Amino acid sequence: MSSTSGKRIVVTGATGNLGTSLLQSLAEDETVDSVLGLARRVPDWTPPKTEWASADVAKEETDLAQHFRGADAVVHLAWQFQPARDPAATWRTNVLGSVRVFQAVAAAGVPVLVHASSVGAYSPKPKDGAVDESWSTHGWPEAAYCREKAYLERTLDAFEPENPAIRVVRLRPAFMFKQESASEQRRLFAGRFMPGQLARPELLPVVPDVAGLRFQALHTEDAARACRLTLSRTVQGAFNLAAEPPIDAMVLAELFHARVVRVPTRAARSALAAAWGLHLVPASPQLFDAVIRLPLMDCSRARDELGWRPEHTAIEALEELLRGMRRGAGMPTPPLAGSRTA
Repeated sequence: MSSTSGKRIVVTGATGNLGTSLLQSLAEDETVDSVLGLARRVPDWTPPKTEWASADVAKEETDLAQHFRGADAVVHLAWQFQPARDPAATWRTNVLGSVRVFQAVAAAGVPVLVHASSVGAYSPKPKDGAVDESWSTHGWPEAAYCREKAYLERTLDAFEPENPAIRVVRLRPAFMFKQESASEQRRLFAGRFMPGQLARPELLPVVPDVAGLRFQALHTEDAARACRLTLSRTVQGAFNLAAEPPIDAMVLAELFHARVVRVPTRAARSALAAAWGLHLVPASPQLFDAVIRLPLMDCSRARDELGWRPEHTAIEALEELLRGMRRGAGMPTPPLAGSRTA
């Protein structure tokens, strides 16, 4: 049962990029008494106030309600990016697993559910202005990641009126970077054939400028802090999370001390599709299609209602990621393991 001295929080997907930062943030929160981290593989690393349990949301036999009973809030972060070539596998974990989490929250009588949605849930829009949380969330249907995030938005649309006693928060962060996530993100999106040393500026003399390839980012610790704030304030609904400035070819060229070369979108996509077809990269051309169509987000609601402002710029977050790639950085959890641990 919940401790009388503070809150008990359960976090699914607690060993990943956002999960590890959230556990560290909750450990510093005086209003939190204990945290239960759920993951398929229990790590050697344990931050203060945290205990672990092995649980796979994709398996029907997993009794999630057992882990949720007595919790003051469940933060649902569990997500599987790969295998992108097997969308049925990611659907089982990401969509069916999330539905099990939502149902277990209701069955266990947990009063607060925080769900990690994404900028990827948003419908396409030209990048000529930022969208607030009212923009449609139908994703880019050809990309599995966007389909799954959008489907869960519709699921929560039905879940909330059916469970009015549960305060539901949807976080929609931009791309989240930190040094310790570098090895995982290189494996997930660039693949095993891209050595981390290629992130060195002197090895990238040119940066391709592809129309529409402009995106937002934020430091994972800032995203974790926003998540923690939703637990201590009686807010509900969606919150956009991103830092300034948006990342484009000019920003990347300055980071790498490189020159910008204009590349037609069709040529860039064809090159990625060829690499995908040869199994040289794990990121699909459909995901590229989605990224160039993602809208820019207005984060005024997080600022006004949560009192949240990112402590790192998007450039600082990206610089950390690149530094981590060069060093093979990681953490002693299965998803974040690197050639060294930070």
